[in-house]
Amino acid sequence: MNRRRLVTALSVLALSLVNANTARALIVFDPENYVQNAMTAARELQQINNQITSLQNQAQMLINQAKNLANLPYSSLQQLQSSIQRTQQLLSEAQRIGYNVQQIDRAFATSYGPATSVQSNAALITGAQTRWQNLIGALQDALRVQAGVVGNLDTNRIQSAALLGSSQTASGALQATQAGNQILALQAQQLADLTATLASQGRAQALEAAQRAAAQDQGREQLRRFLASRQGYRSSNVQMFH
Repeated sequence: MNRRRLVTALSVLALSLVNANTARALIVFDPENYVQNAMTAARELQQINNQITSLQNQAQMLINQAKNLANLPYSSLQQLQSSIQRTQQLLSEAQRIGYNVQQIDRAFATSYGPATSVQSNAALITGAQTRWQNLIGALQDALRVQAGVVGNLDTNRIQSAALLGSSQTASGALQATQAGNQILALQAQQLADLTATLASQGRAQALEAAQRAAAQDQGREQLRRFLASRQGYRSSNVQMFH
């Protein structure tokens, strides 16, 4: 009897231990806690994505700033300066009466001054020859300046095409600005060539007008001398076509 009770008690104890181990082995699922954890993970993931996007924007901003600060790889400054120097050299080589105020004043006080009665006929002839030589030199100078300006046209065409291409392919604000500035410099050089051409032509025209005015004044003086001569005109035999 006692033996039977012991077996029964042991069986109940073993069953109790098995039930306890089984209960501990079960996993309890809480839906509300799971949803909260999922939402927290989603918010953290969104924050990470926002940080990545912010870093990408900052990197792109730095790249754009670098582009805006990049210098234009092409420069036409040396070619433009060479063209201007060639034109200036031609102007500085002006013959006889150049582009100098004091020199012009001296010439108009002597060679282009009014003919007087105290001047000899030889002096009048020398003055006329000097004025003629001044005019010839000015005309030659004007043609030389025009030839130099025409020679710069091909250089200007090449530089203009290169600068327009650089402006269209500029990667940043600084490059576009520098290309625009060089285009303005090219236009300034072309205006300088035009100014030089007009100056040389105006010089030649002014000397031609001054020569005509001096010739008229000298003609009046020579006519006065001829009419004041006591001997008057005397005919003489002239032999032509030897």
